[in-house]
Amino acid sequence: MTQTGPFDYFVVLAEMRTGSNLIEANLNEFDGITCEGEVFNPAFISHQGKEELYGVTLAERDRNPMALLWAIRGQPGLTGFRFFHDHDARVLPTFMQDPRCAKIILTRNPLDSYVSLKIAQATQQWKLGDVKTRRSAQVAFDPVEFEDHVTRLQSFQARILNMLQTSGQTAFYIAYEDANDVAVLNGMAAWLGIDARIEAPSRKLKRQNPEPLEQKLTNPDAVREGLARLDRFNLWRTPNFEPRRGPMLWGLRACATQPLAYLPMPGAPDLGVLDWLGQVDGAGAQGLLGDFTTQGWRDWQRAHPRRAVFTALHHPLARAHEVYLRQVVHGQRANVRAFLARVHGVHLPEKDAMESYDMALHRAGFLAFLRFAAANLNGQTAMTVMPAWASQTRLIEGLAGQAPLHHLLRAERLAQDLPGIGRALGLDLPEFNPVSEPRRFTLGAIYDAEIEAAGRAAYGLDYDALGFEDWQP
Repeated sequence: MTQTGPFDYFVVLAEMRTGSNLIEANLNEFDGITCEGEVFNPAFISHQGKEELYGVTLAERDRNPMALLWAIRGQPGLTGFRFFHDHDARVLPTFMQDPRCAKIILTRNPLDSYVSLKIAQATQQWKLGDVKTRRSAQVAFDPVEFEDHVTRLQSFQARILNMLQTSGQTAFYIAYEDANDVAVLNGMAAWLGIDARIEAPSRKLKRQNPEPLEQKLTNPDAVREGLARLDRFNLWRTPNFEPRRGPMLWGLRACATQPLAYLPMPGAPDLGVLDWLGQVDGAGAQGLLGDFTTQGWRDWQRAHPRRAVFTALHHPLARAHEVYLRQVVHGQRANVRAFLARVHGVHLPEKDAMESYDMALHRAGFLAFLRFAAANLNGQTAMTVMPAWASQTRLIEGLAGQAPLHHLLRAERLAQDLPGIGRALGLDLPEFNPVSEPRRFTLGAIYDAEIEAAGRAAYGLDYDALGFEDWQP
């Protein structure tokens, strides 16, 4: 173990066909550095055919991968390994959060790595030590397969970047093109805290496919289509800065005797689901379990191993309209009312003066509320994002860690879908008849393209992630 250097061990974060074998060979040229290959590859330890490393067998590693990680960390000098997205994920959080583990991130043009991977699969030649044994092949470019390849790489790289950022660390980035650059390699050794330097890169490996791209493909014209499928700069994503939410266990309602639990979506209209659950349970809505703690929810889950946990998704505009009417027009959201007046010039009457509230003011007020929601969810106001108008997507994500939802039902289909949940559990559930509270001011009376656009601006995440189209009466 290095006692005076900044690191005790290292990891090369890479992917297949990015030049990781070459980086390993060049790292092993330095006195004091040992790179042991893919030590957490599910099929082998270190290299193909090897089943033991530092006294840890393949079977022992599979039972307890941390034992091998600590063995690597405890070696004299600076020892490390290569790690790909499909290696044993159990060790990833440990070494990524360890500041004594140096992170080397190897990248390569994904088009080159994709074509190289296709050729290696076709020839079954994964490393080249002597050009006399080189095998070559032309392969077909598959645009859909290439898109999946890029998405997989980007997902892992984004995860690595997030783990570095949240733990306050940095990494040494090296591109495939620089894997044989002696100056860069010596700079990497200096960053690792190693005094040794090399004068030339390793000669053990040769580049396998040096030809131009069009000579490697049977259909080079398809590359244009494949690149056109990619949004390389993520231009078409829906910008969203809404904070992530913690688990909303307190919001769950569960039957005491039946294996059913329900998350009422905050802010959404009450369709009578709680009364229906109370009927199923036999003790009425007041008899349902709620206000769960983590332990209380675990106890309920253990008591109902075969269960259904569900929620009802509401169209973002319909839910926002309900929140506006119930909590802003008729409720106590004085801070929201003040924002609508100050920023949008919409002055809502007090409860005792509602005779002045007409359809024109209703439309102006709801439009202003949607614009407030957009600003609030994007962190542009000083007010906290409340669950009532937070996006349904974020609420579901927050709950998923402790209470995964089995069913995301659409509010308008509850009468058809709820009995089906019962049949899947072997229960004969009563019919569900949704209830609705009559409203003097309805969404349908004011809905138009401007309202729809404002709703999409506020709740684009829900429209995209949950698959909502324009609101329909």
